[in-house]
Amino acid sequence: MTKQKVCLLTIDPQNDFVNRDGNATLAVPGAIADMDRLAKMVEKHGDEIDDIQITMDSHYHVAIFHSCWWVDKKGNNPKPFMLIPDDAVVAGDFRAFDPDRAKWSADYVKALKDNKRYVLCIWPDHCIIGSPGQCIDPVFLKAVTAWETRFFATAPRTTKGSCPYTEHYSAVKADVEYPGDPKTRLNFRLVDTLKKYDVILAAGEALSHCLNFTMSDIAAEFSDEQVKKIVLLEDAASNVGTFEKMGEDFVNRMVAKGMRIAKTTTFF
Repeated sequence: MTKQKVCLLTIDPQNDFVNRDGNATLAVPGAIADMDRLAKMVEKHGDEIDDIQITMDSHYHVAIFHSCWWVDKKGNNPKPFMLIPDDAVVAGDFRAFDPDRAKWSADYVKALKDNKRYVLCIWPDHCIIGSPGQCIDPVFLKAVTAWETRFFATAPRTTKGSCPYTEHYSAVKADVEYPGDPKTRLNFRLVDTLKKYDVILAAGEALSHCLNFTMSDIAAEFSDEQVKKIVLLEDAASNVGTFEKMGEDFVNRMVAKGMRIAKTTTFF
């Protein structure tokens, strides 16, 4: 029997989500245990993993999903986790701090409404490029580095989110493409790379958001048979707090399409 080619796709295993030192700006409950389990799987079953693909949130402080971008009628910045729907911008409850970015900002929240993905959420500053929070969790990184050394391989890192004008939950494409910035378009390289494998093990942070939208966008580029290659490692992915239903809906939707469920301790 021919050995299956397996790719481990790990979404955003970064310090600002994995609150190991207590300094994470957007800690995901359960993420430490997720990374510990995932690292153990790589250490134990590295010879059965043909590729490790890692995505990394990579943002600037001034970004459309951070507080500094927006002000209310009194000139106050919105608090983290506040939602800014299209109708609030139309009513003038919120506007872009920079007048030169006002039109794009208003068009942007309308585009989010039109594509029916979600309402703009203001996040705490996280995964700022060059900051400790952007770095990969050290426990998972140690396991990946050992795998790279053992097999003289490279675990590619795909960065996303450096365009300040749009959100980039998905590692495959931005939520709204920004004209003139090719980084916000569909990442054919990553999609085509994943198509080469018999099994795609999906893990990382957070199940409710970046893993959700990454795998949903990948599935949109896959055939029905290719979607069956995807296996969610359910014990290596957690939801952002209070967003559990988004994670549940994602899992139910993808399982209906053919995605399988496994654990880090049971797949191999």
